[in-house]
Amino acid sequence: MNAPVNFAGLEVGYDIPAKPGMDEKDIQTPCLVLDLDALERNIAKMGRLVREMGVRHRIHGKMHKSVDVALLQERLGGSCGVCCQKVSEAEVFVRGGIKDVLVSNQVRDPAKIDRLARLPKLGARIIVCVDDVANVADLSAAAQKHGTTIECIVEIDCGAGRCGVRTTPEVLAIARAVAKAPGLKFSGLQAYQGAMQHMDRYEDRKAKIDIAVAQVKDAVDALKAEGLDCPIVGGAGTGSYYFEGTSGVYNELQCGSYAFMDADYGRILDKDGHRIDQGEWENALFILTSVMSHAKPDKAIVDAGLKAQSVDSGLPFVFGRTDVKYVKCSDEHGVVEDLGGVLKVNDKLRLVPGHCDPTCNVHDWYVGVRGGKVEVVWPVSARGKAY
Repeated sequence: MNAPVNFAGLEVGYDIPAKPGMDEKDIQTPCLVLDLDALERNIAKMGRLVREMGVRHRIHGKMHKSVDVALLQERLGGSCGVCCQKVSEAEVFVRGGIKDVLVSNQVRDPAKIDRLARLPKLGARIIVCVDDVANVADLSAAAQKHGTTIECIVEIDCGAGRCGVRTTPEVLAIARAVAKAPGLKFSGLQAYQGAMQHMDRYEDRKAKIDIAVAQVKDAVDALKAEGLDCPIVGGAGTGSYYFEGTSGVYNELQCGSYAFMDADYGRILDKDGHRIDQGEWENALFILTSVMSHAKPDKAIVDAGLKAQSVDSGLPFVFGRTDVKYVKCSDEHGVVEDLGGVLKVNDKLRLVPGHCDPTCNVHDWYVGVRGGKVEVVWPVSARGKAY
């Protein structure tokens, strides 16, 4: 289990932004705040939907990089394990008590392969993506060296245009090599269509996924014809899980952002034309920020700038307010349009970040609040683990 944080000797404002029992108004800013009620409802809802579809949910740990959130998803949502993108992330999750970890990426560097091969010794199931036959021998050698088993799934490029092979013959060649390699086990397919996750229209996302499903089904059928079953056919994200989950082809979903719900995902539309952050999912992650200057009558300057968030997917929006608007940021400052002059120095605002994943990676702590009080403070366990 993840060791609880010992707050003895830690001082608010020096080591941590808050302590359990504090009022939300006393939290040091800028910092990440989790609405625990909304977070728990999101997790429980996805768990229920996944069960109803008859598939599994392997939550995406790269989104929150938190052992504590992953364990909550396991407890409340029934997740079967975690997927992450780097070996260093996998190491954190395994040591934190997660016993089923997929590195949903390629691992090619010899030192990283060696670290990956050691992880099963800690009692965890370790799975990795492969898209090149040449990778198989290196993984096999490392597994044999450490007396472990590494499970491998073949990655299909079904539209993201990054890693993965494009044709069924390529899938078959890699799967055969894995199945024959000592220390390795062929465990299925990875097929994440990432390029369509943020398309606004439900119909456009479905059209892209229909193509991917047909491509993946062809590979699954060809593998079965050779006696190679696919215990894992994984993929799907917050913008498409309902398509893969009901496809009859995928059996494992990898949604991540649904739990926190950022501004970029929130603006996509469900089948009824509604934004998914206005019914399907709730905003649970916020950057808490304070007004530090109001020298200009029409604008408030807050302490959450570029160093507190990622704006690759657009600026954050101010949660629960229509009278003020976050309009610009620089390294240490955010500019909030305040035409009515309603804000004053030290007022706090909750911002919904444009992109949760890289935003979480620049913070050390999550401050979990319920009913205006700080209930938990969790470390961003895998922050900076990019190697």
